[in-house]
Amino acid sequence: MMKRIAIVNGVRTPFIKAWESFDNIPAHHLGAMCVTELLQRTELDGRLVDEVVMGCVGQPAEASNVARVISLLAGISPEKKAYTVGRNCASGFEAITSAAEKIQCGVDEIVIAGGTESMSNMPMLFKKETATLFLKLSKAKTFSQKLQIISKMRPHHFAPIPSLMLGLTDPVCGLNMGQTAELLAKDFGISREEQDRFALESHRRVEAAQEKLREETLDVFVPPDYKVCVRDDNGVRKNQTFEALQKLKPIFEKHTGTVTAGNASQITDGACALLVMSEEKAKQMGYEVLGYLRDYVCVGLEPARMGLGPALAIEKILKKNSMTLKDIDLFEINEAFAVQVLACLRALASPEFSKKYFPSGVPVGEIPREALNVNGGAIALGHPVGTSGARLVLTCLKEMKRRSSRRGLVSACIGGGQGAALILER
Repeated sequence: MMKRIAIVNGVRTPFIKAWESFDNIPAHHLGAMCVTELLQRTELDGRLVDEVVMGCVGQPAEASNVARVISLLAGISPEKKAYTVGRNCASGFEAITSAAEKIQCGVDEIVIAGGTESMSNMPMLFKKETATLFLKLSKAKTFSQKLQIISKMRPHHFAPIPSLMLGLTDPVCGLNMGQTAELLAKDFGISREEQDRFALESHRRVEAAQEKLREETLDVFVPPDYKVCVRDDNGVRKNQTFEALQKLKPIFEKHTGTVTAGNASQITDGACALLVMSEEKAKQMGYEVLGYLRDYVCVGLEPARMGLGPALAIEKILKKNSMTLKDIDLFEINEAFAVQVLACLRALASPEFSKKYFPSGVPVGEIPREALNVNGGAIALGHPVGTSGARLVLTCLKEMKRRSSRRGLVSACIGGGQGAALILER
């Protein structure tokens, strides 16, 4: 018999722009803060947790299998298990669905799932040629041998390669994520004005939702002196204007591009943790459940148009559950780029796109804008890639509770050419 998967509660750090307040807090410490706070808020003895599953895209070199490090730092018993998952921008989703699968199979009863990312601490790399020279230098035994190797070193050997930029570039199609967004702007004829207006609305909604979003977050006292307390997401630009957004220059195509720093998601640090168990177990433990995971899907598509992943995933999960858009009360589509969300909305309603890409050949329909990303999204909040999926689930469930909504649907595009969607219930 299939178990109903309960998400009891969740908590996240504020989402903070990279290289700012969380600059010196690595991913494992951000994650441990969330797990520790979650245990306290749910009054759960850490000895009862069977496993910790965390999504992370840029795992710290000093914290391999970052979920295990998080588990131990949070005080969970050493005999308990932990593992890290990675599905790029849907890593947070993957942690939750992996937890659900473990519970369905009877392997685990109580799982903490979520994501963590410190984009501030993604390392700078050197060329292979440089690494080889340093290796030879370390093996050289005499001064003359060392001098000979050093004499071969040139300034270009010390030019760093940002791992963040490598991670945001597709190794198969050769495009970075911003360039894939520019393709969608051309494919669907989405103007710069439309993108900036969408971005403006994201900022306005996040600004209006500050008090509500505080229900999701914990207070972070910043090391090393712990005198500064961070309580709020800091990506939202208060009193943002359309005129200010219009002044920004395109990043990825300087002369003809439409994607700017203002209508794309922000590079951000943050973590999130959720308590997952079966409905039966939650009742047994006396928990009031925040919501339930009804179903989830993941789809693949060409990497150059990875931004359309949510459209394909939404179509698939609705058909799988014999639902239409009218059966969903709230929608969350991760705002990797304004144009990417707008392209998905057009694709879902397009007869031409549907005939080409949907098995049914029938359009899904138009998602009501008043039901989409009602508290804003990653353009204003930021997109710590390994964490965002978990954040979307937490934000959606909290809003469903406020509105007494029955169903929510969360989705995200995934670098590399995938899309994921989850249906949540209350």
